[in-house]
Amino acid sequence: MKGIIQIVAVELRLAVRDPMSAFFALAFPALMLWVKLRTGRPLPGGLPAVDATVPMLSVFVIGLASLVILPATLAQYRERGVLKRLRATPASPAMLLGAQWAAHMLLAVLGTALLIAIGLAGYGLAAPANVAGVLLAWTLGALSLSAIGLLIGALVPGGRGATVIGLSVFFPMVFLSGAMIPRETMSGSMRAIGDLTPMAPAVEAIRAGWAGDAMSPVTLGVMLAIFVVAGGVAARVFRW
Repeated sequence: MKGIIQIVAVELRLAVRDPMSAFFALAFPALMLWVKLRTGRPLPGGLPAVDATVPMLSVFVIGLASLVILPATLAQYRERGVLKRLRATPASPAMLLGAQWAAHMLLAVLGTALLIAIGLAGYGLAAPANVAGVLLAWTLGALSLSAIGLLIGALVPGGRGATVIGLSVFFPMVFLSGAMIPRETMSGSMRAIGDLTPMAPAVEAIRAGWAGDAMSPVTLGVMLAIFVVAGGVAARVFRW
C-alpha cells in the first residue's frame, strides 16, 4: 500500500508539473467557465447558467484527464521503455493501472474543485442539493471514463497515437453528451445521439444530483458496467 501511495504521489506531481496537462485539466476549464457565463442568461426552464455549467464542465475535466492525459501517459511510458523496467519489479498490471488511475483522477479532482471555487466566489453557484449523490455520480463517471482511457493506453504503443485516439474519442463525446453544450439547448436528434456516449450518464447523474433530482439507477448502473467491462479488458490486454 505504501508503494502504491508513493507511485500515485509521484504521478500526480508529474502531471501537475507538465505544462500541457496542468493547463488543459486546470486552467482551460476555468477559462471555459468564464467564457460561458459572460452573458449570465439562464437556461430554458429558468435554471441559472452557472448551476448547469459547473457540473457539466466537471465531466469535461474528468473526460480530459481520463481519455486524453491518462492513455497518453501510459503509452509514452511504454514507448520510452519505462514499463519494461517496471516489469522487473513486483508491480502487477492491476497495480500500475490502479496507480495511474488514482493519480489522474486526483488531477480531475483538482480541476473540479477549482471550477466549484470559481463558481461559488464569482458567479453565485448554488451548493449541490444532494452532495452524496454528486460524489457518487462523479466517482462512477470517473471510473467509467478512466476505464476507457486505460484500455486505450493498454493497447496503443506510442504516446502520439494515444493522444490522437484519445482526442478523437473525447471531443465528439464532449459536444454530444452535454458536457459542453447544455442538453436543454440541443435538438432532439442530437440528444438521442449523445445519450449513446459513455459520457452522457455522468453528465446526467451529476447534474441531477446537483439539482436535487432523482438519479436513475439505470444511469448509475451503466457507468458501473462500463467500468467493469472496459477496466477488465484493459487489465487483460495490458502489455508492458
